[in-house]
Amino acid sequence: MNTDSPAQQPASSRVVLAEADINRALTRIAHEILEANKGSQDLVLLGIPRRGYPLARRLAAKIAAADPSVAADDIIGQLDVTMFRDDLRRHPTRTPLPTQLPAAGIDDKVVVLVDDVLYSGRTIRAALDALVDLGRPRIVRLAVLVDRGHRELPIRADHVGKNLPTSSVEKVRVRLAETDTNNGGPAADEVVIEDFSA
Repeated sequence: MNTDSPAQQPASSRVVLAEADINRALTRIAHEILEANKGSQDLVLLGIPRRGYPLARRLAAKIAAADPSVAADDIIGQLDVTMFRDDLRRHPTRTPLPTQLPAAGIDDKVVVLVDDVLYSGRTIRAALDALVDLGRPRIVRLAVLVDRGHRELPIRADHVGKNLPTSSVEKVRVRLAETDTNNGGPAADEVVIEDFSA
């Protein structure tokens, strides 16, 4: 996940994915999900707030466009992991967002967790813990827009928009029109690497 408010300004930043790149990556991921699942049967996409949820909504729309037998709203949900995180003592001010499951639930479903950036793996570990409280999926897969490496837990994404090898002094920022603003208006969709080494 992103860190939304860095304490210092980056020494440099560069856009590594623009809007068209993000759209192409999500289209590819949607088709990979359908192929891995052999269709849309029993499929549920659970987005992890904050940016994983709008990405999941976009994926659901692309899946519905590819398979007219499925309605995007029927397969989408949001999974808040705030209370399952292992860093609550250090960051106690996180505001939980509602967890919303599709009407059919997640029992015996193929659940695809969706997040923006895969980094240490701790957010996904928290998501797996949260799932245990909600039901028993048949399969759990992971789709991320960006995998930046530096894993601290044995977690791997099944579907990746882009692998971005980064150093520990760099931050990966995902900006989406649904969640971010630019001078009061919606931000352009982009993925930026910021270098804090200076």
